[in-house]
Amino acid sequence: MMRFSPFQLAALLAIVPFLHASTLESHFGDAHRLRLQQHDVLPLGWTTLGCYTVDNMRSRVFQTELADNQNVTIESCITSCAARNLELARLEHGVQCLCGDNIVDGVLTAPDSDCRMHRGDNNIEARGGLNRVAVYASRAPPTVQTTDLPGQWQYSRCLAEPAPHNVFPYHINLPGNNSAQNCLSQCSAFGYPAAGMEYGHECWCGDVADITNNGGTTAPESDCTMACSGDSLHLCGDGWRLQLYLWSGTLNNWGAPANIGRYEYLVPGLVPPLLATVGINGKVSFLEKFSSSEFQNSTGAYELDLSLVNDFSHAWREMHVKSDVFCSAAVVLPDKAGRILNVGGYSQHLTSHDSTFGLRLYAPDGSAGVNGTNDWEEDPVNFKLQSRRWYPTALVLSNGSVLVMGGENGANGAPSPSLEILPRIPGGNTQVFLDWLNRTDPNNLYPFLHVLPSGLVFAGYYNEARLLDPVTFATVKILPNIPGSVGNPLAGRSYPLEGASVLLPQRAPYTDETTVLICGGSDSGGDALDNCVSIQPEATNPTWVIERMPSKRVMPCMVALPDGTFMIMNGAQQGVAGFQAADDPNLSALLYDPSQPVGSRITILNSTTIARMYHSEATLLPDGRVLVSGSDPNGYDPPKPSKFPEELRIEVYIPPYLNEGLAQPVVTIPSTDWAYGGQYQINVQLFQGQTSGMRVSLVAATSSTHGNAMGGRTIFPAFSCSGNNVCTVTAPPNARVSPPGWHQLFVLDGITPSHGVFVRIGGDPASLGNWPALPGFNLPGV
Repeated sequence: MMRFSPFQLAALLAIVPFLHASTLESHFGDAHRLRLQQHDVLPLGWTTLGCYTVDNMRSRVFQTELADNQNVTIESCITSCAARNLELARLEHGVQCLCGDNIVDGVLTAPDSDCRMHRGDNNIEARGGLNRVAVYASRAPPTVQTTDLPGQWQYSRCLAEPAPHNVFPYHINLPGNNSAQNCLSQCSAFGYPAAGMEYGHECWCGDVADITNNGGTTAPESDCTMACSGDSLHLCGDGWRLQLYLWSGTLNNWGAPANIGRYEYLVPGLVPPLLATVGINGKVSFLEKFSSSEFQNSTGAYELDLSLVNDFSHAWREMHVKSDVFCSAAVVLPDKAGRILNVGGYSQHLTSHDSTFGLRLYAPDGSAGVNGTNDWEEDPVNFKLQSRRWYPTALVLSNGSVLVMGGENGANGAPSPSLEILPRIPGGNTQVFLDWLNRTDPNNLYPFLHVLPSGLVFAGYYNEARLLDPVTFATVKILPNIPGSVGNPLAGRSYPLEGASVLLPQRAPYTDETTVLICGGSDSGGDALDNCVSIQPEATNPTWVIERMPSKRVMPCMVALPDGTFMIMNGAQQGVAGFQAADDPNLSALLYDPSQPVGSRITILNSTTIARMYHSEATLLPDGRVLVSGSDPNGYDPPKPSKFPEELRIEVYIPPYLNEGLAQPVVTIPSTDWAYGGQYQINVQLFQGQTSGMRVSLVAATSSTHGNAMGGRTIFPAFSCSGNNVCTVTAPPNARVSPPGWHQLFVLDGITPSHGVFVRIGGDPASLGNWPALPGFNLPGV
């Protein structure tokens, strides 16, 4: 027996008639609720709910049963129940009156005729039959809610759906609290401008176009008769009937600009890269599965000289790694050489020196058109992680050391729910166990990590997020759970439910709250998400803001552009990352502009013809284009057939700011090693505007993999100019606003960026340039 408050009971009994609408439909050809005719004998304020059947095991559904009475009438039964302050009355077997405010399961709708029984005076009343109950309540019949609606919702009509197909794609089941308020608020929060309720307890969300596209037709208002499960005073549709509401106004102002940019084919590739990093030499370093590669002659590492893309035989430089970098992490170090550090990897058979412990270093050298001589350096015996890590994340902290977090032991093994710091502190195990990573395995791989202006570290994993102390790594603040989809709050954002995350731009004087943006993801059932969410984690009461995207996207890539916008590219519209578990490639590129109001930040750009699925990357090039590479949807060992190929072709996207045909400004920087708060001269040549309209941006050097641009941030520093050629830029004030590292500096002449020039900000406070002090490593020094 379940107990309910009088209000809850009234609401619950209001949904009894449609709890088994499908059963009723199969017997009577209609899923609408049957109502008994109102009788004049009903006391004022009471109404007929209908005739119902109960199984023999649960025939006593009310707690108060009056003595059998051959002369019982509807009026006398209701009067008796009302005298006991009970809102529900039932007549059964023609002689039994039951009162109550609780109910048990097992109640089905019965035909009207089953409750027609003779009274002693030979008049016919609805008094119940054998195992049938006629139910009455002190409630007025529910009506359509047309006032006090949330936001800009307006009632439209009763809508017939083409059973067995629904008109709208997104379903929320609200068995105890469906109402216009709850349903419509949830739908509009996730960006859906059309919504409806049916069967009393179901909420459906979608777009206005879904109504016509999926066969919705107007039905008589009398077809929508079911009360809402959470509001017995108002109607929530019926069987295959929606109480339809539409948003008045624009929820999502996506649109497409006149200039949408374009994709261009760049160069044939050698392998589908898993990690892409632009080095301070202006070349692009690619790492690829080594021992587990489908390409048996792969060396696991290659470098692309962008100045030689028209000469394939010289564009690619073959490099070498000693262990498998499959699903590892990487960052650009703040040392003088801008070395790329790669951590973790893959080993199918775990050994004491397997690749999951791997640490690898490469100092980019050479210049445009001239090969370098450096190669990847590693010592798997003496230079390695403390734990095996497959799918970890790496981040340069404010003190210049490197945080490595999470992962698995390899080959889909046990989790590595811990973090460690590089360089390793001598003596013993210095890892920190993270119970929250342990608890959320395996949906927390490649967690999103960002250093915030307070120095705290943002960690986003699965559908959770928190702030960590940068010294002890204790949790300082647990943030609200990350929203999922409109109908599934448990959808996630980190691998394998993979979305992508960035920090939105910081601007001098750096007093505004910093915002974390996460776009895309999926749930465990493979429903990709069609939204971005953002939060200001250091605010007093941080909350997530939801912004709908024009299409679903799992495995997206997000890349920061010099003008403070972000491109969202690649991925699929269905599935999860890895294991060939995704389908329906998302070929469209989007532009996210955080300077615009929420709801108007996303515009639709051009589309590619190449499916960029699992292991695809998008990376900002020094000339302002976006390098688009990879797609490796096959299984790892042995390879399995796939409908999507191992993608070797490399494209670039020409963003709108380069698609106007305008000359790019030119910038030269005499000193490229900057101290915090220092002022540094830059020389500029503009072709369209004046320095009064110029902007300067700093885009941090990153390594991109699995939707994670590790170490990414964009800064718009203060600057002043003397004339039109000489300007002075003030470096960011401290290592919390901008952790030490390399950045591409861009000058924007109107909308058009210059080529980026690499500058180092903050030096090398952790003395990484002297690490590791082992044979076989060429150290740049501090």
